[in-house]
This record gives sequence, C-alpha cells and structure tokens, in this order.
Amino acid sequence: MIALSAVAMAAGTFAGGRRIIHTMGTRFAHLEPIHGFAAETSAALVIQTASRLGFPLSTTHVISSSILGVGAARRMNAVRWGIVRTMVGAWLLTIPVTAALGFVAVMVAHALFR
Repeated sequence: MIALSAVAMAAGTFAGGRRIIHTMGTRFAHLEPIHGFAAETSAALVIQTASRLGFPLSTTHVISSSILGVGAARRMNAVRWGIVRTMVGAWLLTIPVTAALGFVAVMVAHALFR
C-alpha cells in the first residue's frame, strides 16, 4: 500500500508538476528569484513550526499562500485573483472528494483482504 501510494503520488507529480509550477510562478503571481526565495523561506518556517507543534497541514496550501503573500506585498493587483478564486474553489471541492475516495478505498481493501 505504501509503494502504491508513492507510485500514485509520483505519477501525479509527473503528470501535472510542470503545469502547477508554471501556474504558481507566472500565472498566479509573477515571481522573480528573490520573491521565490521569500515565498519558500516563509513556507518552510510555517511548515517547520507546524510540524514541531504537531499540527497537520497541506504543504501545497502553505506554499500557495506564501506566493499569494509575496505577490500581494508587491502590490495587490500583482496577484491574479480569478486564479486564486479557482484554486480555493478546487481546495474546497477536493477535501470532501478525497475523503470520500479514501473511505471507498478502505471499504474495498477490507472487502478484498478479509
């Protein structure tokens, strides 16, 4: 199950990684290297702090929010807010959908391996 999960995550990253990086680095808010450094540093601090305190979080949400903050710090209209709305909508949709898929996967696994 661990190997299958790793393969699925790697396939997803391979399939959509370039598109996601392009969206985050140019379509969401245009980043120069210094802005990327600031976003990555702030995201790393948040992730490290949350990990030490035992809080679960989504690294994708953290880095997206960091990029949003860097773009907004430059100027508010540097961020393409329509893309932000679409992304937040996707987050709100994917959380319950993936929970349901996880439930189905466990039920199928229990049925197969009992």
